[in-house]
Order: sequence, then C-alpha cells, then structure tokens
Amino acid sequence: MTDFSVEAPDIIKDFLFYLQTIKGRSPMTVDEYYHDLRTFFRFMKRKKGFVSSSVELSEIKIDDIDLDFVASVTLTDALEFMNYLQRVRKNDNKTRARKTTSIKSFYHYLYFRKGVLQENPLEKLDRPPQRDKNPLPKYLTLEQSIELLNAVEGKFKERDYCILTFFLNCGMRLAELVAMDYTDIRSDNTAQIIGKGNKKRIIYLNEACMSAYHDYMKVRPVEGVRAEDKHALFLSARNRRISREMVQKTVYKYLEKIGLDSQGYSVHKLRHTAATLMYQHGNVDIRVLKDVLGHENLSTTEIYTHLDSSQIERAAKSNPLSKVKAKK
Repeated sequence: MTDFSVEAPDIIKDFLFYLQTIKGRSPMTVDEYYHDLRTFFRFMKRKKGFVSSSVELSEIKIDDIDLDFVASVTLTDALEFMNYLQRVRKNDNKTRARKTTSIKSFYHYLYFRKGVLQENPLEKLDRPPQRDKNPLPKYLTLEQSIELLNAVEGKFKERDYCILTFFLNCGMRLAELVAMDYTDIRSDNTAQIIGKGNKKRIIYLNEACMSAYHDYMKVRPVEGVRAEDKHALFLSARNRRISREMVQKTVYKYLEKIGLDSQGYSVHKLRHTAATLMYQHGNVDIRVLKDVLGHENLSTTEIYTHLDSSQIERAAKSNPLSKVKAKK
C-alpha cells in the first residue's frame, strides 16, 4: 500500500487521517482516496503551469501542495479534469464518479469540518450519471486472452507477462496485485493477498502463474532496490514497487497492440475475464467463484468454513489459460 504519510502534503494527510481514524475507513479505501487526490493535484499543477506539460503525470510530486493552491482550484478546473479522465485516461462513469466523490469529500472537509476555506469551489461539481447500475461485465474471449499474452515483448517482458497472467488466471484487483510481495507466495502455490475492506484471502496460483512467476524471478532486480521495496513482487524500471498507473499503462499498451484499446477494456476487465473463463469453461460453482474473487462479506476464515480449499484450487486449475506459458 502507498505510504501517504511520507508522500502526501500536510493538508491532504490531515484529511486521510480523518477518514481512517474518525470515519473508520479501511487502509485500502484511504489509499484510493489518496490516489484520486494525487492524480487530481498532479493534473492541476501541470494545468496551472507549475510543471512543464511534457512531464509525465506520474512523475509530478504534490508534496508542496498548500492551502493557497487548493483554494485556487475552480469548478471549471475540475470539469477540465473530468474531461481529461474521460478522453485521455478512458475512465468509465463509475471510475469518474468515485474520483468525483474523493475530490468533493476533500473540499467539503476543508470547508465544513476544518473551516479553512472561505467557500467550497467544487460544491456544484456533479457526479457522472450511472446509466446502468448493473451493467454486464465486459471481458476478453479465450482467443483474445491468449492473443494478449502472446503480445508481450520488450525489456520487461517477463514482468509484464507475469502481471497479465496473474490478472487473467486469478481475477485479482489492481490494488491487490500492486501490493503483492514475493514473500506472499508459498511453497504450496498459494498466496495470501489483502482485498477490499482490508480483508485477507488465499488465492491459488495455477501452473501458468507459477511458470510466469519463476521466469520473472530469474530476472527481477535485486541490486539497487530501496529498502522499503525490497520484498515487492513487481518492480518498476526505477527498481521501486510498481505503481497502479504503471500497471494500467502496461495493460493498455498490450490491449492497444491487439486492437482493443478503444473498446472499453481496462485492467479491471481482466478480472472479469478470469471470472468469466472459469465460469464458462470450467463449470465452477458460483459460490466458489465468489471466494476466488474475494467478493464482499467473505473472508479467509469463511472460505474454509463453507468450502473445501481443494475447490478453490480446482477453480484456478480449470481456467483454460492455466497451461499457457511464455514462448521461449
């Protein structure tokens, strides 16, 4: 998880600590608020000319953000940010609605709770409409999934292949994958990960996952990794724990390579793909699938109370991609 206590400016830290200690939000939820605010203020710094427009958004630091800068943001600025999320980052309505909530909550806190803003400039920022509250999940077909895996190449091919394999076989969330340490992976081919609500669950790594994992670990950097990231499973080019943004950019790159970049696909759609392939091709019981995906109200303990762990293993093995390995 992100250490916002180190990276965030004081004005944002106060809000995040309020969410965690007073409102009782989980660490993962607080991290999501921080990521949304970080993206927003990175965009604002570039828009207002504090950094060059040529600088990658992910490289912009926000530790110097203060009250004057926060107060300088207008409703028009926020609407431009929402347009950027839709047109450039291809965020869907649900994702943009969540980011809107994060930003509005922050400004409401400063205006109403802290009383440090004379007015709330984003009070009238509307959330994107949720046209369909229960849309059918979009996913890749088996053929498209294999094509995506075969598209991997380049300097970081072992890492990228392992990332895609974990997504497509385990149905992991983006935050879960980024937070993984290689020490989480056990000798029995299982791993304990932390999902939504800070709940732990066990995932089973099938043959394809373990093959991709071992190939990646052979080339994973050891020297030059900073102390706090030494156990991180996936590392960036700078030998730091890979960021959500970098994983998203990596997935989009390969989706674009196989011609799916503009068709509403995203990192989260790979999670839907894993679930759909297991259900359609593996005849996996829906109760088992819920445990595999770590859906709401199911914890690690409940997995072993209601279901035999071998069912979870069979569910992962039943994925038709379980034997697909990187071409040598």
